[in-house]
Amino acid sequence: MSDFNYQQLDDLIHSRIRLAIMAALASLETTSFKQLKQAVGATDGNLSIHLKKLEDAEYITVEKTFIDRKPISIYALCPKGREAFNAYIQYLETILPTN
Repeated sequence: MSDFNYQQLDDLIHSRIRLAIMAALASLETTSFKQLKQAVGATDGNLSIHLKKLEDAEYITVEKTFIDRKPISIYALCPKGREAFNAYIQYLETILPTN
């Protein structure tokens, strides 16, 4: 195992729900709030709070629109978010044992 420094982990991503959000968005081009809720398994309020933190950090973007008079929020990773997620995954890979 290489030297592990927990301080190198991105605190913004290193939350179960935010990590799940980032992983879902990394595999999709865009997704709706409803789809993220299903993928992550969080409540509306909890998911909203975590999405706002990621949006404030400019890791994700949100586009709000209406379809049949219903509000729809569509989320996507920003380049900064994709870079942060990739760096997070790469760092985790350096601390995993290799067999």
